[in-house]
Amino acid sequence: MAANDNQKLLWNPENVRDVADSIGISLSEEPLRVLAQDVEYRIGQVIIESLRFMRAANRTTLTVQDVSQALKVLDVEPLYGYESTRPLRYGEASLGPGQPLFYIDDEEVDFEKIINAPLPKVPRDMSFTAHWLAVEGVQPSIPQNPTTAETSSKDLLPKGPGANPALAALAGNDNVAFRPSVKHVISKELILYFDKIQAAILDDDPDEEKTRLRQAALESVRSDTGLHQLLPYFVNFITNQVTHRLDDLFVLRQMMELAHAIIDNQHLFLDPYASAISAPVLTCLMSRKLGGLDDGIDSVKEQYRLREFAASLLGVVSKKYAKSNHLLRSKLTRTCLKQFLDPTKPPAVHYGAILGIASAGGPEAVRIVVLGTLKSVDSQILQPLHDKGEAHRFEHDMLVGAIMKAVQSIATTQPMANGVNGVDLSREGKEVVEYLGPTIGSQVAQLGNHALNKAILDVKHLN
Repeated sequence: MAANDNQKLLWNPENVRDVADSIGISLSEEPLRVLAQDVEYRIGQVIIESLRFMRAANRTTLTVQDVSQALKVLDVEPLYGYESTRPLRYGEASLGPGQPLFYIDDEEVDFEKIINAPLPKVPRDMSFTAHWLAVEGVQPSIPQNPTTAETSSKDLLPKGPGANPALAALAGNDNVAFRPSVKHVISKELILYFDKIQAAILDDDPDEEKTRLRQAALESVRSDTGLHQLLPYFVNFITNQVTHRLDDLFVLRQMMELAHAIIDNQHLFLDPYASAISAPVLTCLMSRKLGGLDDGIDSVKEQYRLREFAASLLGVVSKKYAKSNHLLRSKLTRTCLKQFLDPTKPPAVHYGAILGIASAGGPEAVRIVVLGTLKSVDSQILQPLHDKGEAHRFEHDMLVGAIMKAVQSIATTQPMANGVNGVDLSREGKEVVEYLGPTIGSQVAQLGNHALNKAILDVKHLN
């Protein structure tokens, strides 16, 4: 106790006494010392927290903002009136021997300059008004919006020390001495070809001649050797049509056929566009609603066939361009997995997602990321869907079939008879049902495939 009483404090207890006297409180020595210790601890806590913010900002100078952030983190009301964008400079004055006084060294301001300086403009009263920034993608010519010539010219002017001077020439400024050395020129024949392909593919006339014309257009895209310059236009065309025509199954199917034809063309270098062409494929695979208002069984089946086609196309993209784009396969698989595990999505989305995982990621993705989640999928998605009755039986059966197809892909051997080579398939079936859930597990157990059971249980033991 004697050591504590004689402990030297960094914070002067007299400061605490002065504050207490100012509010009419008289303190004895013991509470004065305790309060001084607490103040010293709190100040040290603020300083340590401020230093963390300073180091996080890669600075060596502590600023007022660091202290304010520290006070907010410590749930203390921040100080007001000390905000500064530069470090404060402190001066020292001596009141006597051993009594230094620190103060903020303010800048000296020349009153004559301030008095003689012109007054700033009076700001206008605040007002609010509404106007159309754009109508269906077109900016209206009103005083509130800049003119088209101004925006295009300003956007293309070179900015900064490393700007490309060719942009000024492209903007139409004649006073520049630089002209772009490379210009993207498409011949009239290619433009005409592109227009003809679009018209042929989007023509939904069931006439036999029109059907042959559509097939001929796709075959031309699949085999023509001179379509390099049209490749970005084809990708952009597919993306726009899928984005704006989700209510038309015919257009969506034709866009997937066109994408398939482009990918099959061995003369096109599609590697830089692999991610771009994957986006419309993912849209057709996992969009909530495909097609119009017709909810008949034929329309629903056509939607599922479109999702199957999109899944096969996604698998082709992920396998063909995985070497040039190392993250493509994992990104596609991760996107599909996120949709598959979301219980708020409709069954059609889950159907497309599991097909996408199996196609893009392959059996390894099913083994690693799908098997361990099937039990929760069974309880959160399959069982509630089954309980909805006959109205949703088709969706339930399609989703279960897709999951079964993905699970069976991890083992391709033929099923073995019960009891062959001492294998107890009934015991394996119980373990599979326990691991995968009753819906999928029971169907896997009924297959009697020892190789498949073993592959599933190996994953279970690893987890």
